[in-house]
Amino acid sequence: MSKLADTDLAQKRVAVIGGGPAGLFAAERLRSAGVAVDLYEAKGSPGRKFLIAGKGGLNLTHSDPRPLFDSRYRERQAQIAHWLDGFDTDALRRWAQGFGVETYVGSSGRVFPVDRKAAPLLRGWVRRLKERGVRFHVQHRWLGWNDDGSLRMATEDGEVAVRADATVLALGGGSWPQLGSDGSWMDVLQQRGVDTAPLQSANCGFDVDWTPHFQQRHAGAPLKPVVAHWRDLDGQPQQLQGECVISEYGIEGSLIYALAADLRETLNRDGHVTLELDLVPGREESRLLAELGRPRKGRSFGEHLRRAAGLDAVKAGLLFEVLGKDAGNDIAAVARTLKRLPLRLLRPRPMAETISTAGGVRLEAMNEALMLNAVPGVFCAGEMLDWEAPTGGYLLTACYASGLRAAEGVIHWLQR
Repeated sequence: MSKLADTDLAQKRVAVIGGGPAGLFAAERLRSAGVAVDLYEAKGSPGRKFLIAGKGGLNLTHSDPRPLFDSRYRERQAQIAHWLDGFDTDALRRWAQGFGVETYVGSSGRVFPVDRKAAPLLRGWVRRLKERGVRFHVQHRWLGWNDDGSLRMATEDGEVAVRADATVLALGGGSWPQLGSDGSWMDVLQQRGVDTAPLQSANCGFDVDWTPHFQQRHAGAPLKPVVAHWRDLDGQPQQLQGECVISEYGIEGSLIYALAADLRETLNRDGHVTLELDLVPGREESRLLAELGRPRKGRSFGEHLRRAAGLDAVKAGLLFEVLGKDAGNDIAAVARTLKRLPLRLLRPRPMAETISTAGGVRLEAMNEALMLNAVPGVFCAGEMLDWEAPTGGYLLTACYASGLRAAEGVIHWLQR
């Protein structure tokens, strides 16, 4: 970057709206280029969802090599691969190291800080941004634009107008709205002619019509290990082993989240979807049939299932839920069902309780620098864009990478 460009940029002011990882990272890159940056956050402090996500251990990224890493973004993998070219897993780990945060790769391939905490990283990040001159404005909720192009901000003291030479919107999706991302920006952008896809639940559980007996007895019980069988949107059979949890409303957990996009889209298209679970991975149906056919010696069928097939209470409960209380009368049906237990999923869980959302600003509504075609000088980043990925660090990585991409776009646009 030339000295002249530096001088020119120092006279520019950019508004970054949204204090999550995408917004913070955009602010960091913009400030490093000499741009004056004001960051506006609707809540009382930035990074609230980042902190909540880190409560169980901050999953920063994943160790998958590329292009396998890119494939996690499904139909958006080609576009997001370009973002990752500028900021990938290794870059994210080096960035964290700059705060003294060392990371390690867990047994699942996920990457965590050694202390597994989000708060020290976020505190250090915000402190460094402030020291470098980023001005933070909390309790400022973006409402859209005034007729003169200035930004409308709702504050505790009433509405104010903010002028900026460019704007980065990093407003999040529609999950966990109590933390600030409520999707209310969708209407504002649509009114300006921005093409958007409806927000939908992603990385979510699904409702199942459990009987009251099963629901009361097994809600909260882990289901592991199991192999999920389903068909993707092209009708091709797929399978994945993992763990999930029986909930009061249905089924959830990491295995279900990994399949959620296919299951949700099949529901949207067909109005119904069936997930099949292999409750006894590693045991062939013929072996099960032989083991279950042995004499019970006076034991109940539930106890017989435990001893002969290794079923715990929740797996046995699922079997009875599907086949009924007289399941023991047909051993062949039992063996068959244990290998492919069908669950009819009714609907995804509501967006407000899901980890992330799909939908948002379509990538086709922006140029490659993530500037809106309909609103020049306005760039978007993070979860508000129309992409999704499973949990495992892919979500955060793409948020960082898109924040950088948008910031680079702003810099080049201001230098024109």
